[in-house]
Amino acid sequence: MVTRVVLATHNAHKVEEFGQIVARTRPDLEVIGYDGPEPIEDGVTFAENALIKARAAHAHTGLAALADDSGICVDVLGGSPGIFSAYWAGQKKDAAANLALLLDQLHDISDPHRAAQFHSTIALVAADGSEHVVQGIWPGRLAHAAAGQGGFGYDPIFIPDGQDAGSERTVAEFTAAEKQSQSHRARAFEALIPLLAGL
Repeated sequence: MVTRVVLATHNAHKVEEFGQIVARTRPDLEVIGYDGPEPIEDGVTFAENALIKARAAHAHTGLAALADDSGICVDVLGGSPGIFSAYWAGQKKDAAANLALLLDQLHDISDPHRAAQFHSTIALVAADGSEHVVQGIWPGRLAHAAAGQGGFGYDPIFIPDGQDAGSERTVAEFTAAEKQSQSHRARAFEALIPLLAGL
């Protein structure tokens, strides 16, 4: 028997990525996209915004709801863009403009000071209304120029830690399977697995 879980996003990339991550450990769960009204994300943390979205999706559908609030946090920028990652270059949510602005802001920053982390906070509102929040962090640094054709958002400029020296790649140069097994969302989902057992 397949259990449906709504993912509180209108971002088709996130729905696809979450579906692939979930399928690796819970093939009995079907992740579906959210078609309801977009709530106002007025939280000041990833956790607050994830809960706002999960609560809205649960209320709209009556299903258990997952919501991811994620972004890139750059050390030299004091953790920014952070919760403003999707809007870094303005309210249009223009991924290319966001990436270009971040690269421009760091144009004269040397490698030792380009540390960054992808953060993913996943909120779960179960069918009974109970709420849970987990977090995943993927450490790395920012490249000086975009590279790779895969992924989305800031993937073309994020170089994850732990790669072999001399063959470091951006996330946009990873295969889908590599990203799904290592990403911030995958790490958050690992923490979520025990909570999904009751769905």
